[in-house]
Amino acid sequence: GDGDALRTTAVLQCAVVERQLGRYAEADALLRRELDRRPGPSPSQRIALVVEWCCRAQFVARFPEVREELAGALADARALGDGLGELGAVTLAAMSEAYEGDTAAARELARAAAGLADALTDRDLMGQCEPLVRLSWAEVLLDAYADAERHTVRGADVARRTGRLYMLSQLLLCRAYVHFLTCRVTSALELADEAATIARALGSGEFLGCTLAIRALFLGQARPPGDPEVLAAAEEAAAAVEGSSDSWWSTLARSLLAFAVLGAGDAHRARDVLLDAGGGRDLPRLQPSLATEYLEVLTAASLAVGETAEAEYAAERAAKEAAHIDLPTRRAAALRAQGRVEAHHGNPAAAARAFAEAAQESARCGATLREAQGLLLAAPFAREAGERDRAADMWRRARRLAAEGGAVQLLDLADRQDREPPGGSAGPWTGTADPGPALARLTAREREIAELVAEGLTNQAIASRLFLSPRTVESHVARAYRKTGVPSRAALATLVARHADARRAAPPPP
Repeated sequence: GDGDALRTTAVLQCAVVERQLGRYAEADALLRRELDRRPGPSPSQRIALVVEWCCRAQFVARFPEVREELAGALADARALGDGLGELGAVTLAAMSEAYEGDTAAARELARAAAGLADALTDRDLMGQCEPLVRLSWAEVLLDAYADAERHTVRGADVARRTGRLYMLSQLLLCRAYVHFLTCRVTSALELADEAATIARALGSGEFLGCTLAIRALFLGQARPPGDPEVLAAAEEAAAAVEGSSDSWWSTLARSLLAFAVLGAGDAHRARDVLLDAGGGRDLPRLQPSLATEYLEVLTAASLAVGETAEAEYAAERAAKEAAHIDLPTRRAAALRAQGRVEAHHGNPAAAARAFAEAAQESARCGATLREAQGLLLAAPFAREAGERDRAADMWRRARRLAAEGGAVQLLDLADRQDREPPGGSAGPWTGTADPGPALARLTAREREIAELVAEGLTNQAIASRLFLSPRTVESHVARAYRKTGVPSRAALATLVARHADARRAAPPPP
């Protein structure tokens, strides 16, 4: 009767909340009890319970154990003509298969899910935004960035209007990841900041830790190498999940710390962090669909600490994983790992070829940040191999992409490679050009903050003086980097100081 239906609805909502708070055993117990109850729930409610039970399994990295149950729920929904039930099941299946690295199955499921979602009205989706969260993440994992952004924008609009903050934070984070990979670093950081603010308010340790870890990844690209704030942000993320289970969120938060640690110059710790989070040199605990990216980091860290055999093994594993998953970004990561090994062995032509192919793979799917990274890695080895004109072309394109996208770390890499581009003359900013046009691109607020940076004030001090939040100051500084083309805080300060000196030295107007 109506009482039983209301009870099932309440149980389902409680299980969703338990799962969102990282209490997976409690969610499992609630769902099992309701599924086993006699008389049981209605067919449509049973589908919703099974989908949530399978979702709980996916979050604890045990999706293969429930794959058949989810397929059954999807078939039942289609047989009943239950459109919302079908959307819930097919989006979970798409995300889960993408997570597991079954690209063909995930792509087919995501295509079906997108067709269903696009046919529904916003009113239809107001009761459940989570299918759009799942679909968007599946599309990110499948390198379908334009589709993912479209669905995150729509989902975030629905979530805001219905007050579904947990879903809003996930949609913002997913959209931020799209912006990061497509080299829109400043906006990626802004979206991640908003997602982190919501996650803090919700109080879910695992999701907060994952959000902070991904934000730290973006921050690492928005700051010059070695910026202490990046490592501090990643440490905070890892601390948020300390003592939690080996769930999807918590494992991701711990493993992403390796990126920040390696960027801070501690290759020994980066290697230890990754091996610990991943469960050994094959990284069996880590998300299968992103294994190649982590294996690339392990390759770089192992080479830096002198573990050459381990690095070669990691690069070989990356190539095998990339061949299995068959996506451009994964092939690119494996090629970068291979390039690092070739460079270590003193084979500049082979290293340049691998890095350049990585850039081409990244460009194929619109992963502009990784394209720029591959080009910058390739350029010095191409020059060493005698391809000076090609090296110059790669350097120029990479630096332009990095500057346009606010990728400060890549700008720093470009400007440290050479004070002039390999084989060319149109090089990076060297402090000799007129700074006026660069500073003219700034807004009044950005110019004000740049001048305070030139005075030696920290972001916190600037925030206090201007009554802004430190995050807002960070965003303005990052935009100033991008618009002026400078790679660091010191370079921005020098630019402002040179402009002031030039104005003082200029003759008075007649």
